[in-house]
Amino acid sequence: MSVIVFLKTIFNVVISTYYLRGGLDMSLFGGTIHTLQNSLDYASAKNRTISTNIANIDTPDYKAKDVAFKSVLNDALSDSLPAKRTHEKHIPFGDYSQSSFKTITRNNTAYNHNGNNVDVDKEMSELAQNQIYYQALVDRINGKLGSLQKVIRGGN
Repeated sequence: MSVIVFLKTIFNVVISTYYLRGGLDMSLFGGTIHTLQNSLDYASAKNRTISTNIANIDTPDYKAKDVAFKSVLNDALSDSLPAKRTHEKHIPFGDYSQSSFKTITRNNTAYNHNGNNVDVDKEMSELAQNQIYYQALVDRINGKLGSLQKVIRGGN
């Protein structure tokens, strides 16, 4: 088990324990940890998709896949109903359990004679960009958890 997974697990147990006892507001970091976790999920899904595309570069009629975020966001914004919470302890509106991204298939191109549309240069470029993004997220989570650890230790 990696250090980050271990720290996330410990952090979730601590937060859940205090929350169930009513002694801690769940917005301890203003939603930052939750947003970073969702971003890591997106980056992991993107990495899996790129790896699958590269692995199927010679597969006849294989169509490259991509992970889309903006289309899901636009769909959610267009389909949302206005709602107002009347008390801060009420459950917020909206379905937050759904993923904020989805995997789509690129059907509009064919780069190879066998119907395959995987462009290895594009995939490698996206892979490098995604790795930088993922590392930046991990560094940010480490900073947040380091701050929490410093507070727990009393500033030492």
